[in-house]
Amino acid sequence: MAASSISMQCASAQASNDSAPQTQVQVPNRPATALFQGAQGEQRTTIHFDPTTQVVTIKMLVQDPRGYFIPNIRRENFAVYENGVRQENASVEIEHAAVSIGVLLEYGGRYQVLNESVGEADSAAANQLLGVIGADDKVAIWTYGDKVEEITGFSDGRDALGSAVLKLRTPPFSEQNFYDALITVVTRMHPLSGRKALLLVSSGLDTFSKADYRDALHAVGQSDTPIYAINLGSLLQEHASASLDAGPYAHIDWKRAESKLRQIVAACGGRMYSPQASVDLPAIFDDLMENLRVRYVITYKSTSDPNVNRARTVRVELVDSRTSEPLRIADASGKTVHSKIIVKDSYIPREAAAPESSN
Repeated sequence: MAASSISMQCASAQASNDSAPQTQVQVPNRPATALFQGAQGEQRTTIHFDPTTQVVTIKMLVQDPRGYFIPNIRRENFAVYENGVRQENASVEIEHAAVSIGVLLEYGGRYQVLNESVGEADSAAANQLLGVIGADDKVAIWTYGDKVEEITGFSDGRDALGSAVLKLRTPPFSEQNFYDALITVVTRMHPLSGRKALLLVSSGLDTFSKADYRDALHAVGQSDTPIYAINLGSLLQEHASASLDAGPYAHIDWKRAESKLRQIVAACGGRMYSPQASVDLPAIFDDLMENLRVRYVITYKSTSDPNVNRARTVRVELVDSRTSEPLRIADASGKTVHSKIIVKDSYIPREAAAPESSN
């Protein structure tokens, strides 16, 4: 079933402080703009059904309009409805899941000056990733130019991963077969279970792939792996314009490459970031990992018709536990924060009874 985003409009503050509604949840101040560019595609949430116990497990997201996770929402603030009936026995936890991250690094091109910048960006991004992965996370790294090369696999340990990152140098002169590489790696990610993602560090430029853009877009749209892209276009364009001989780079259509990269990311529910410098990476990786790892997990024993072949609707609301009115959320400055609940809106018990993953 397709996921749906349900916008929850919280109560706004009254003109008088005396009559203003009491804030039920306070969250940290967040940047005024999203760290990622463009609209995020449909994010994946899950519903699992245990036919033996009739227990339903929902893994879902609560975000503000800029895509930041909203923390601090208490159990009693979630109202869960199945087939329109409130499930009074629901419990809520926060899950910080281990993740499997595939990394695909652009590692080649026709312009040596740009390749030097690509190598620096690859190294910075890979080292930043090393700083945020946990002991239970798994990472594999591929590079691409003319072809895809695996430099470390999911079964390799942290030491092997660190050694592989240290070996990243200035990429050689080559074609940039981006579409072929993306299709190859997305296919390799498919057998992985649990929470997973592909970190793509790329300009989105393609020079000689056998596949075309439509093939790549179709492949990622059919996959179960969200892509978080670090767009190198802005960095490379700046280096190209600063070159003493910018003539060779004048024909590069940076805007078109960025647009295609953004559409590829949106097709699989990921995010695209366009850092202006390496100092932007820590905040980007914090946002990426939070969006990938963290879910609210709701469990309840279903009271619906026991027919496991019949679809059941699901709705989640955020409420003030004292008044049952919409929950008011505010940041540290007292400004109202609107929330967006991202959850699958229905499930068929028989189909949702497959072994539970961590997605």
